[in-house]
Amino acid sequence: MSRFRILLRQIWTIARRDFVATVFTPTFLIFLLAPVVMGSFGAIGGLGADAAQKGADAKTRIVAIVDPARSADIAALDLRLRQLYRNPDEAPPLLQTEAPGADPAAQARARFDDTRIDVVAVLYGPLATPQVLHTPTSARAGDYLAALAEQMLRADRSGVAPLSTVTKTIVSRRTSSLRGANASGFFAVFALFFLTLLLAGQVVSGVAEERGNKVIEVLAAAVPLESVFFGKLLGTFGVAVLFLLFWGTLLSQATLLLPPTFATGLSGLTPTIGLPLFTLLFFAYFTMAYMLLGAVFLGVGAQAASVREIQLLSLPITLIQVAMFGLGAVAVSKPDSWISTFAAIFPLSSPYYMAGRAAQSASLGVHVLALLWQALWVAIFIAIGVRAFRRGVLQSGSGSFRWKRRRAVQENAVDMGVS
Repeated sequence: MSRFRILLRQIWTIARRDFVATVFTPTFLIFLLAPVVMGSFGAIGGLGADAAQKGADAKTRIVAIVDPARSADIAALDLRLRQLYRNPDEAPPLLQTEAPGADPAAQARARFDDTRIDVVAVLYGPLATPQVLHTPTSARAGDYLAALAEQMLRADRSGVAPLSTVTKTIVSRRTSSLRGANASGFFAVFALFFLTLLLAGQVVSGVAEERGNKVIEVLAAAVPLESVFFGKLLGTFGVAVLFLLFWGTLLSQATLLLPPTFATGLSGLTPTIGLPLFTLLFFAYFTMAYMLLGAVFLGVGAQAASVREIQLLSLPITLIQVAMFGLGAVAVSKPDSWISTFAAIFPLSSPYYMAGRAAQSASLGVHVLALLWQALWVAIFIAIGVRAFRRGVLQSGSGSFRWKRRRAVQENAVDMGVS
């Protein structure tokens, strides 16, 4: 059997051992269902915030103090203008009309002190020279009332009824839009960040635990450390792939139950390179991101001798991931700047940015080079981690320092012979 085949067999043995030891345990089920717990907390918080927001919006009003004879016309015009707001959250508060009293200015000012409803803007006076009052945070509501007065004057000349009959036809794009490509790019960066944040951290705890119970020293005595490190990386990556397959299958079926508005929003995510090829590239960059961070975490976790040290290492590890996400997101928003070039070259941020670029550009050659570049750095990080483990934990040095150790042994032997 050739040396390369022996190396592959050793790596496969370590990877299979770690994969089985992780998957065939009761705690793996908890890990697999972790997104359910995270999603439940997020949903509870989101529903609570949404209920509070809707409760406040239901009692928020803008007020137009106009002649009762104009109330019906201004209400009809308000209804027509609101059709321009596709997102209900962007529309102004509901309009309430009132007849002017003896002092419209005092009446308008008093509306802000009403405790039954939350008035944010009031219009009063002649429509040709209206007065608009609004709160400091409701300038848009004030602008809407001013526009409403302007449109009422124009309607006085041409009537409130529409003057044209419009025929609307829905047209599908043959290519992805710039907004869809940019949204897909940011979504790819965020998804990559979320998955690596959730999955790559298990590498640290695994190798630190085995270092604490001396298992990794036993493995290092049986096979080369390079095989141990790379095998562990492949084993934990297999766990991550199983996690993705499980949740990917569930989410692919869950999309059939989503409301049409949500499905329409997802249809706006249109990668320039096409969805099938983009999915393949996204998985390739997820693999590289996991391998790069996993290789770094292997080297760092191998230096930790206790759970306390692992906890101390968790913060810088998380900060590294957040920094790479921020760098990738900024680079995707500025694809032709120096920061995008830096993000593509820097090994830890390269998968994030290139995953986003896959949604924005149809070029394939640059992705081949990027994947080869990232694979090279995976090997470099593993080599650095192995060397640090040998010198820091096994107290054995490595690599180019072997000739120094051999020379020291020879000198000690000579000294012992002389003595």
